[in-house]
Amino acid sequence: MSFTQLLYHIVFRTYRSERTIPEKFERELYAYMLGIANNRNVKVYRIGGMPDHIHMLVGLPATMGVARFVQEVKSFTSAWLKSNPHFPDFDHWGKEYAAFTYSYKDKDTIVNYIKGQKEHHRVQTLSDELKELISESGMTWDERYFMKD
Repeated sequence: MSFTQLLYHIVFRTYRSERTIPEKFERELYAYMLGIANNRNVKVYRIGGMPDHIHMLVGLPATMGVARFVQEVKSFTSAWLKSNPHFPDFDHWGKEYAAFTYSYKDKDTIVNYIKGQKEHHRVQTLSDELKELISESGMTWDERYFMKD
């Protein structure tokens, strides 16, 4: 038996960062995402976000790559959102996403970060948030590849 602990903080946004996820119905979307994850043996620690983007903290099984998981979540939720009258303005998700790995000991910190999204975005834009997360992860922000659709 192999032992893995693959903890990812995933962030993706709506097309052109349009505010198409009404706060009144966001929990409906999160529950749907939870169902997708559960069907793939993905452990969800937290889902949260804003009208224009989603944060997920998940533990992926060794058999599930992060790109495949994000693609499946975005694909299934996109179809569901388009057919749901509570999300009439949703068009589709933005093309790109960000994913950051963390140690399990950082789990509670990231869960609390996701819980605090509403407060956090009173003072920081999504673009600035992503630049900060990318920088803290040792990567370089590149305008050519993110937030261009």
